Amino acid sequence: MNKKLLIWELIGIIFIIFLGSAFHFLFEWSGSWIPIGMIAPINESVWEHLELTYWPLIIFTVIQYKFINKESDNILFAKLVAVILMNLIIVIFFYSYTQIIGEDLLTLDIFSFILAVVVGQLISYKILTFSNFKNKTSIISFIGLILCGFLFIIFTFFPPRISLFQDPLTGTYGII
Repeated sequence: MNKKLLIWELIGIIFIIFLGSAFHFLFEWSGSWIPIGMIAPINESVWEHLELTYWPLIIFTVIQYKFINKESDNILFAKLVAVILMNLIIVIFFYSYTQIIGEDLLTLDIFSFILAVVVGQLISYKILTFSNFKNKTSIISFIGLILCGFLFIIFTFFPPRISLFQDPLTGTYGII
């Protein structure tokens, strides 16, 4: 067990939950400023809420990297797996419970966000403790993380017309 890595991942849980929670309101607080809409949810669609894990995780990773890059050689891979897992947990949890009970409940949405962050960060910790990762894995992981961010931005402006991207309150899609 690497205590330094574990402490950083536990700090990451708190950081991502608090920053993600603030990001939920960031677009509204900015007066619906379009550049903020590229990193913060612009509506109540499930897709837009996935940004609540991605961007705070990216910000935390940039900070964290400076302090743990000598402890682990697979930070980018750990964070790519974490963000994908976080988003899968949120999507699966949301669509499962809304199918079972027939409605969307804020308390369960908040719970799924917290659960996703905790699970994602703990899995990230496990991956960080593995060693002997090849340089190619870091490059592929970096590209994967950038691609995720690119998709969040693109689908904010040009979302597919499926329920994942639809605002349940207004029936609209995206920012345009």
